[in-house]
Amino acid sequence: MGRAYVDVVNNVAVLGHSHPAIEAAVSLQLRLLNANSRFLYEPMVHFAEALAARFPPPLDTVFLVSTGSEANELALRLARVATGREDVLAVRGGYHGWTGATDAITTSLLDNPRALATRPAWVHPVEAPNPYRGRFRGPDAGARYADDVRATLTRLAAEGRGPAAFIAEPLFGNAGGVVLPDGYLAAVYAAVHAAGGLAIADEVQTGYARLGHHQWAFEQQGVVPDVVTVAKAAGNGMAVGAVITTRAIAEAFRTEGSFFSSVGGSPVACAAGLAVLETIDREGLRANARNVGAHLRAGLEAVASRHPIVGAVHGMGLYLGVELVRDRETLEPAADEALAICERMRELGVVIQPTGDGNNVLKVKPPLCFTRASADFVVGALDRTLAEGW
Repeated sequence: MGRAYVDVVNNVAVLGHSHPAIEAAVSLQLRLLNANSRFLYEPMVHFAEALAARFPPPLDTVFLVSTGSEANELALRLARVATGREDVLAVRGGYHGWTGATDAITTSLLDNPRALATRPAWVHPVEAPNPYRGRFRGPDAGARYADDVRATLTRLAAEGRGPAAFIAEPLFGNAGGVVLPDGYLAAVYAAVHAAGGLAIADEVQTGYARLGHHQWAFEQQGVVPDVVTVAKAAGNGMAVGAVITTRAIAEAFRTEGSFFSSVGGSPVACAAGLAVLETIDREGLRANARNVGAHLRAGLEAVASRHPIVGAVHGMGLYLGVELVRDRETLEPAADEALAICERMRELGVVIQPTGDGNNVLKVKPPLCFTRASADFVVGALDRTLAEGW
């Protein structure tokens, strides 16, 4: 029998690896029928209805796709058709995919060190509202970061251009689970709407009850986007994702012709997608993310109190980030140390990786079935590593 590891990285396996509910649903559907999504099947309808039911109005229309990149690509097309515009505002440090359009709006320096210098003219990066590393702190930080969005919109208007969309993760997943300042998205969405654009929430990493306190990360900001994208967790490893939007935006898209995604909306993919939603509800995994996540965060904060290399613990629920710095005043990223610490923790039985523009934030996003015992094991391994060396 092989060695066991605690996985705190693989948020694709939202229910855990080899969950019997997914195995049963996929196996049954494979024995019945699997085809592309040009036709309607019961699994497709049931999955789309179950997914739409988990969103607030007016988000009631679902497009089924295969991946997060495909979902964000489609979201951009929806915005452009609905507004008749091309320009997109994207938050610095974000990651949205590998297709042509989604790579264009990806400004993560970790994924592309030349990202900001190589964006096409229709992409407008705006300041990242990072309350730990950014310029602003305090209760008005959200409004002050939103000023950069408003300034960008003003500049575009002066050039005779308007926004098609603003896109951001409602919680900075790629930056390491950083929670946005209160009021940021409310101020930004209002400004973008006033300029005639749409608000896109990329929930590919942050959605599906992962935050515990919320089903979707945008709820933490008290907003409702025009378009939401999901994937990764949607199929517990099966290739399925979705774009959820309003009927009006979907109707505008009909001018582009018909839409389908061969395997994204296949019966097997939808059977997996429905099984994920039902299992999250049946096993109380949102409550587990909230409770175990709070326990895990408390343990990580205790580690931070003992080791100066831990500058901050970010996030909520089971989407956390442990930011490593060489100096708590200058916040110099401890990138080399982060890689070595991850390797040592692997030797101790924990699979973990760094993220963020400085490649110095340990991303902690385990399956939602994570237990307090596993949380204690991870905290103990990190504490031991920082105490003994790496």
